[in-house]
Amino acid sequence: SVLPSPAPPSLPDRFRMFRSCEWEVLERSLNILQASDFYWGPLSVGEAHAKLQREPVGTYLVRDSSQGNCLFSLSVRMPTGPVSLRISFQEGYFRLKNWFSDCVVRLLELVVAGTRNNPLHFDEMGGTPLI
Repeated sequence: SVLPSPAPPSLPDRFRMFRSCEWEVLERSLNILQASDFYWGPLSVGEAHAKLQREPVGTYLVRDSSQGNCLFSLSVRMPTGPVSLRISFQEGYFRLKNWFSDCVVRLLELVVAGTRNNPLHFDEMGGTPLI
């Protein structure tokens, strides 16, 4: 399930530091992400985890990352509690583990479809697979 919230109306300042070809990918992806019902914008990890703690396992949201080298974080309610995973942006692609796409929303669609048969494992999740 998805924890919905409205996204902020303007682009964060930190998105202006990219080459024009990367900016086009980023701007298009951000517009699609802002139209989704799971993007929360500048939400801290603590706030995200507090919101997810009350939700069913599998509920997720995307928020702006507080890490300078990542643009977004995926916060997910796991059986052991909420965890956050960084979504990196390199050479015009958003990446989460071995998955990548030129659109954050498409990346999440690929991860959701792919993890049904092949769960992802992240150190941040203490060995719990992401399905």
